This record gives sequence, C-alpha cells and structure tokens, in this order.
Amino acid sequence: MHRLFVAIDLPQAVKRELAGICSGLPGARWVNDEQIHLTLRFIGEVDDGLFQDIREELADIKSFAFTMRLAGLGFFPPRRQPHVLWAGVEPVDSIVLLRDRVESVLVRLGLEPEGRKFFPHVTLARLRDTPVAKVDRYLAANMSFVSSEFRVDAFHLYSSVLTSDRAIHQVESTCSLILPSRN
Repeated sequence: MHRLFVAIDLPQAVKRELAGICSGLPGARWVNDEQIHLTLRFIGEVDDGLFQDIREELADIKSFAFTMRLAGLGFFPPRRQPHVLWAGVEPVDSIVLLRDRVESVLVRLGLEPEGRKFFPHVTLARLRDTPVAKVDRYLAANMSFVSSEFRVDAFHLYSSVLTSDRAIHQVESTCSLILPSRN
C-alpha cells in the first residue's frame, strides 16, 4: 500500500523567508524545511495498481506554469482552539484550475471526491494547547508576511510514510507544467 498526496514544492528562497517567521509561538511544532509544500490533494492509501494508474494519469495533465506568492497567516480550525498554523496564498486562478484537474483525474480513477473546499495554504506548524491569545499575538506580529513571487512549473506525486516522530515524504513522480512560448 502507498499513502499518497499531490503537492507543489516551494523554492528554497521562499522556505528561507518562511523560516524567518517560524519561531516564537509556544506549543508550536514547526514543519521541517524539507516537508514544506502546498498540498493540492491528499489521496491516502492505495494499492500498487491504483498507484501506477495515478502516476500515469497525473503525468497527462495539461496546465500552464504560473507565478504565485504566499501572503497572510492564519490557523485551522477557525473560531475554535487552533491546531494548525498556515501561510496563505495570494489568489491565483491557475492554482485552483490545476487542483481541479488533479481532482478530476483522481475521481475518474475511482477515488472519492474531496469533500472539503480547496483552500490553498502551506502548513507551518502543528499547535498543541497553544492559547488563542498567544496565536493572535503571533498573527498580529506577522500579519504583513508576503513571500517573494515564484514560478510553479511542476507539481509532484508524493508518498508519505508515518513514523513515530514524523512523516517521511518521497517524490514518486514529477509532472511538468507547460511553459509559455516566447515569441
């Protein structure tokens, strides 16, 4: 069995920018640099046959490369005890279009449709018993966070192995996006 998800990697420069704000919050378990990504779709456990089908079908997705940037911070679940701290994404229609194409492929292969509304974000930390007031202060101190703009020219199918202390992610395939032609 393979535990899978589809994600966009962030450039090292953007990860360094995020590292600059990943401190100063009690109870936060910060995400390791190598695990920072923007999930397009969590797939879950699949067998070998479906794993191969997913790899092949994702490779056939046609979508244009695009630029994006991270902007703003928040937490899940809203209006309750915070469990996840995240960096948001400036609205980009291209990311939603790419996610919709990924979703369409997965549903066509027999996976259940994603029940939650897609909210593009990058998980920065998992929170445990962090008082809401401290999260609010952290967000207020970092509310102006905006990353450098970066080009997304590929997305990846990842496998994930859960260990006792963390998840280990491995790229299983890389799917290139179409670069605009230069006339």
